[in-house]
Amino acid sequence: MPLPVISLAQMRDWERATWAAGLTEAAVIRHVGRKIAARARELTRPGDSVLILAGKGHNGDDARAAKKFSAERQVEILDVTSPENALPKLKSSLLRNPALIIDGLFGIGLNRALDDGWKKFITTVNESKSPVLAVDVPSGLNADTGEHFGMAIKAEITLTVGAPKIGMLAQPAWPFVGRLEVAEDVGLIRCPHQTKLNWTQTDDFQSYPPRRAAAGHKGSFGHLAVVAGSFGFHGAAVLATRAAQRAQPGLVTLFTAGEIYSAVAAQLQSAMVNLWKPKLVFPDSTSAVLIGPGLAAPGIAGKMKAFTQKFWRDSKLPVVVDASALDWLPPGKFFKNAVRVITPHPGEAARLLKTTPAIIQENRAGSLRELSRRFGNCWVILKGHQTLVGRSDGEIFVNPSGNPHLAQGGSGDVLAGFIAGLLAQPALQADAGKTIRYAVWQHGAAADKLQATRANWTVEDLPVKLGNAR
Repeated sequence: MPLPVISLAQMRDWERATWAAGLTEAAVIRHVGRKIAARARELTRPGDSVLILAGKGHNGDDARAAKKFSAERQVEILDVTSPENALPKLKSSLLRNPALIIDGLFGIGLNRALDDGWKKFITTVNESKSPVLAVDVPSGLNADTGEHFGMAIKAEITLTVGAPKIGMLAQPAWPFVGRLEVAEDVGLIRCPHQTKLNWTQTDDFQSYPPRRAAAGHKGSFGHLAVVAGSFGFHGAAVLATRAAQRAQPGLVTLFTAGEIYSAVAAQLQSAMVNLWKPKLVFPDSTSAVLIGPGLAAPGIAGKMKAFTQKFWRDSKLPVVVDASALDWLPPGKFFKNAVRVITPHPGEAARLLKTTPAIIQENRAGSLRELSRRFGNCWVILKGHQTLVGRSDGEIFVNPSGNPHLAQGGSGDVLAGFIAGLLAQPALQADAGKTIRYAVWQHGAAADKLQATRANWTVEDLPVKLGNAR
């Protein structure tokens, strides 16, 4: 199930409740050490050297505990109580170019500005060529605010303990946290706190999507209509349609501009391709609609804006709106209980809210809430690092999957197509929130899978992996 994103006070309360239940700090430290070692093994190869930087608190104890579980690795522990005294040893160890540094200098208990000695020590770590795995929180970072105490370790991966801490999701923390991962099962009792902001986990999608009935046929699994593509942007229509097919609705029909029809149709086989017309009527079998990918050519808005607005307001079908079509949406209510989804990146969100991307990024959850309120309590997927999924009230979910190599033109078209292809299926419409979350997670996880196998993948490879990431 999703994990709550918690404050430091809530984390301390959770720890106290755990000790009161009869569990011990020593047992938790062993669990955490095992988790750190397991992740370190994944990041290194047998025979590699690993440097553990261990402070004097429990964060250092967690890091030290990893050594006994680090099979086939050459592990060196550098105990650091005085940064001035430890700095020469650090420099000597870094000359051996460790394959990984495990940061256990400070934990979440740090509450003071770092002196020059610590700043120099941390700077030396940051300037090394070795990747860093931070334990719980990058040393020097305030896990409540995301600000640092004068300097902080820049981690490639942060393995936080129990649940994510709220400050680690803030934009100022991103350069230090790197990829945020959670060591969940570490011997603590179940978290006693519930929050509106929640961290999606892979286990949330066990046995999802549900198995199909043996007697199902293509009419059982919906018919997606895609309105996409214009002159100079035909690739977006192709990518969105291919991604929709990977969701496996029964039928997919793409409606596209006449001047690109041949280029688009030649690249699609099982999807039907028709011309878009101003008075377009979708087939009676249509069960969901996607509007937006590649609708960016000059003059398109004049032809499609009224159509998009009317369909958004009045249709009973699930409607997903992406890219340029976001600018055509009417504020206010839409058909009662209908599913509506928008997929803005920070720049598009800023245009919709008449603000700047920087302000969107400063308060991503608040921006999502405001977007949803503005457009009738629709589902909002606020894309970017740690993509958010939610509405104007209720829970917001943080997506942990994906990597910076998703920053390619067409990635958003793939996501929109996959979401719409899932929502076209009647069985997946009942819990639209879970279906949307699954699509977002699967999109990022597919990119992670690609990046793990080759460094030069392109967005054309992405649809092929959709649905296979587990």
